[in-house]
Amino acid sequence: MDYKEIYESWLNNPYIDEATKEELRSISGDEQEIKERFYMDLEFGTAGLRGIIGAGTNRMNPYVVRKATQGLANYIKGVGKESQGVAIAFDSRRMSPEFAQEAALCLAANGIKAYIFESLRPTPELSFAVRKLGCVAGINITASHNPPEYNGYKVYWEDGAQITPPHDSGIMAEVKAISEYSEATMKTMDKDAAVAAGLYQVIGQAIDDAYMEELKSQVLHMDAIQETAKELKIVYTPLHGTGNIPARRVLKELGFENVYVVKEQELPDGNFPTVSYPNPEAAEAFELGLKLAQEVDADLVLATDPDADRLGVRVKDKNGEYHDLTGNMSGCLLANYEIEQRKALKGLPEDGALIKTIVTTNMADAIAKYYGVKVIEVLTGFKWIGQQILGFENSGKGTYLFGFEESYGCLIGTHARDKDAIVATMALCEAAAYYKTQGKTLWDAMIDMYEKYGYYKDAIKTVTLKGIEGLAKIQEVMNNLRENPPKKIGDYQVLSFRDYKKDTITDLATGEVKATGLPNSNVLYFDLNDDAWVCARPSGTEPKLKFYYGIKGTSLEDADQRSAALGDQVLAIINEMLA
Repeated sequence: MDYKEIYESWLNNPYIDEATKEELRSISGDEQEIKERFYMDLEFGTAGLRGIIGAGTNRMNPYVVRKATQGLANYIKGVGKESQGVAIAFDSRRMSPEFAQEAALCLAANGIKAYIFESLRPTPELSFAVRKLGCVAGINITASHNPPEYNGYKVYWEDGAQITPPHDSGIMAEVKAISEYSEATMKTMDKDAAVAAGLYQVIGQAIDDAYMEELKSQVLHMDAIQETAKELKIVYTPLHGTGNIPARRVLKELGFENVYVVKEQELPDGNFPTVSYPNPEAAEAFELGLKLAQEVDADLVLATDPDADRLGVRVKDKNGEYHDLTGNMSGCLLANYEIEQRKALKGLPEDGALIKTIVTTNMADAIAKYYGVKVIEVLTGFKWIGQQILGFENSGKGTYLFGFEESYGCLIGTHARDKDAIVATMALCEAAAYYKTQGKTLWDAMIDMYEKYGYYKDAIKTVTLKGIEGLAKIQEVMNNLRENPPKKIGDYQVLSFRDYKKDTITDLATGEVKATGLPNSNVLYFDLNDDAWVCARPSGTEPKLKFYYGIKGTSLEDADQRSAALGDQVLAIINEMLA
């Protein structure tokens, strides 16, 4: 059927409720809107679902959520693990509680017990709960830092990480196999009946308490916290999301006395009224936090995104100026602190490893080299870091020391298998306390790292291309780069070209080709001279084409200049292709 026929079928389907049909009738004369909503099914990808809330096959709504959950249930039953149950969490977005409820009742109707949180919880706590409860899977209703009109549906497997092979393709196939919206193909049941059958259980405080204890067990310098807790000043904003209660709780229980919360952004609100979108990477997310920081003379300003898996950071120098730490910078600051202090206090294991994604800064490699630990590079997406941790557990070889990605996410400890902004908040405050005992700020510690490892600077250029035409344009640019890789990018020579879709690394000087050794992914990576690089990939969650790049300078000023120049040169290449 074409999109018009699918639209009509929803209007005439007795399975679809009247409110949904009324929404669809309201767009009856809008051909483009009907097309956008029905020209395809909202794709269940390796990260699950993410899309605009609304009626239609290409939107987030109870029927699409039910379809995804039925596919997951079919897969779970197919591998014989239905007795383990599934944990479900949700964030502060519009329709998050409703979508979580839909998922729980669909699982229950399939004889799979749902453990659903009583109220909103952070993504990392869902990951922790899957492992703590011995569940086969987890579902998190969140669209992370997307604009307010979005919501999403992430699936986790029993190791606590988002689904990876073979489970991702297996679940996707089951979801795709459901071809109609009907009671016969997508089950649900009454909540009271599900509770009576022991298939619906509300969870909360017990998991919260266990999660908190795991976080606090990661502290290395309680002595430094005790020495400076009365002096250190911290401003925190949850950006209307899930971080407010757990972040404040862990800091309070550790003894930090001066935690100031941005009141305007404290309470959960899916409309995110103080920002255009709740992204801790964006400068606007920090406007209110910095205002408060200047009023109270705070040492650092922290912001977590709505599902509290990503942390944005601003730190004050000795002159009172606040500096933005990118995800690469805060990740390296924490990696260096955790590995350095672990070495000083406990010693480092011979098989210790730092795990990073392919678009994460090369400073991580320099840190690992200095401490003699192994660097493992994985594809973009924290689930691949989680997969490495599972591999260490299963093989008995390898000790996880730290893992992070450039997109403001890291994990300290192995209590969760996704990035955890709550533990990162705790650890950054601990690091600030430790460096304060040394007479240093976090910015001093960052400068020390630049002088020690090199002036690395990494950035990203993003092009947004919405709709059907945008999707086609993104693929066109990727195909062009793939088939005609440049020999030079700006002032840099391309030394080698990695195509993760073809699993090849081509040395441009010799023509030698070898395998990347990583799973298939639509990512292109250009190794440049002077420790520079550029990487291109379509976003997995937004209609964007992303170009990551990094350089190594001789000073902060030189690094800024080199980075700006390379960024302009990358944009020029993109614009030429889009012209």
